[in-house]
Amino acid sequence: MTRRYVIILAALLTAAGLAVFFYKWQVLGFPLSDNQQTPTWVVETAIEFDTGPGSIKVNLQIPTVTPGFKRLDEYAVSKNYGFGVNYVGTRREAQWTVRRDSGAQTLYYRIVVAEDRNEEQTDITPPFPLPPVIEEPLKTAVDVIVEQVREHSADAASFATELLRYVNDPSPDANVELLLSDARGRAEFVRTMTMILASARIPARMIRGLQLSNQQSQADILPWLEVHDGDSWRFFNPANGEESLPDRYLIWWRGTDPLVRLEGGSNANVNFAVKRYYLDTMDIARKRAAESDSLLVEFSLFSLPIKVQAVYGVILMIPLGALIVVLMRNVIGIVTFGTFMPVLIALSFRETQLLRGIVLFALLVALGLSIRFLLERLRLLLVPRLSAVLVVVVLLMLFISILTHKLGIETGLSIALFPMVIIAMTIERMSVVWEESGAAVAMRNAMGSLTVAIVAYLVMGMDWLEHLIFTFPELLLLVLASVILLGRYTGYRLSELKRFKSLAN
Repeated sequence: MTRRYVIILAALLTAAGLAVFFYKWQVLGFPLSDNQQTPTWVVETAIEFDTGPGSIKVNLQIPTVTPGFKRLDEYAVSKNYGFGVNYVGTRREAQWTVRRDSGAQTLYYRIVVAEDRNEEQTDITPPFPLPPVIEEPLKTAVDVIVEQVREHSADAASFATELLRYVNDPSPDANVELLLSDARGRAEFVRTMTMILASARIPARMIRGLQLSNQQSQADILPWLEVHDGDSWRFFNPANGEESLPDRYLIWWRGTDPLVRLEGGSNANVNFAVKRYYLDTMDIARKRAAESDSLLVEFSLFSLPIKVQAVYGVILMIPLGALIVVLMRNVIGIVTFGTFMPVLIALSFRETQLLRGIVLFALLVALGLSIRFLLERLRLLLVPRLSAVLVVVVLLMLFISILTHKLGIETGLSIALFPMVIIAMTIERMSVVWEESGAAVAMRNAMGSLTVAIVAYLVMGMDWLEHLIFTFPELLLLVLASVILLGRYTGYRLSELKRFKSLAN
């Protein structure tokens, strides 16, 4: 019964840890590596115009929902102008206002966006459009085209695809030529397509955006077609009817409203410029999660001061060292002095580096053990003897640090990072085992402790693992589940297989 409870508890811990991990990874976008970079773009809009005699008001269409991108920041650069962002239905407008100004003016709006595959279209379902009012003979041409296309389509999406293929035919019929005779430019063409789709009672609208690249000083607006199939909005290439969006296409605004409206001025001209750079994916994920008011971020390690984060970056690796100790002792069968002493020695190796740390540790233990045997002749009680060993260890550390500094070896200065109490207890324990079981057993246990410390150091020193545990501390629940399961292991240890080989056979 107890074994079943252990398995159920381990399974629950594992499920909880993995659930939180996958949510933070897939939904919040936390990266699995610490050097992951995300391409980010700054899009700058420059509005140039001449002022009039009265007050000035400038309204600029700006992005709302744009699939594939996440808005990180936006701001305006303007002198003496009031600035605000207004919602007009489902659209957003940037507005500049000033009581009076003179001369040529230039206003700037900048938006910072990053790629985000989780950002999807979230507009509400539109009503069926009313049949547009079309004068003859255009109305007859539209009706004929709608009937011909409907015969070769099954739903709204296939109707849009077939319509675009039909009107883009290299040899169009008279009805298509009549409709497109006044459609000068791509925007007018898409507007005509939305009119035909409205005649077929299919919601459609024109979208206009920018195809982002590395750097563009003069980026062009690219019109596209958006059609609602009853469940969601779908995107179609006006040139060939393919259902797709251009690569890295940032939707700027939707509908037929002008990009900019100017009151109190004239000769408005709008230019777009694009620049790409890279940001740390972790910074983007934290910003995105903070905007979503996620409790996992509000109560995460990233909400702590930087100094405290640095401390926990080390502390969170200790459970991994403890897992290594459990594996080495219970599964492999390596005997150590104490349970957590190898983990603390491994932490010390992080500062001294492995080889130098081993030399310093061995030197301290050897010298301390020699002093311990000298103290044995004084017949001291346990606590005074331990205190004396501790004082000796401190003096030895001080002596080695000064000596190595005079010799130009700065590594000795890191010796103070060794846990003094643990080394003192190791010396005491090793001397007791030496007296009770002999030098061979004491040396074997000392080598076992050092071996476990080296393995723990190698695991705890992995940068990607440290980032993973710090970013996803819920993974420690998996470590806890593993320790619980190993706590019920009663089989042969690997070091015992040779000893009990005959019984195993």
